[in-house]
Parts: sequence; structure tokens; C-alpha cells
Amino acid sequence: MSAPKRKAPAMKAKQPESVNKKMLVWWVAIFGVILIAMILLLIFT
Repeated sequence: MSAPKRKAPAMKAKQPESVNKKMLVWWVAIFGVILIAMILLLIFT
């Protein structure tokens, strides 16, 4: 009975990490798109 109880908090601890990773991916993606847009504007102007 103690094994399932130990697994539950581990799953709960992983969920915020996955959310933080998703946010980090979103920030990197947004920064990357802005950076690429700026480079393209510099090249074509």
C-alpha cells in the first residue's frame, strides 16, 4: 500500500516541471521567431 502512495507525489512533482519546460520552450520559440524576423529585416532592407 505504501508504494502507490510514494508514486503519487512523484507524479505531482513532475507536472510543474513539465509546465515550466513548456513555458521555457514557448519563450525560446517566441525569442527565436523575433530574432529571425529581425535578421530577415536587416538582410532585406
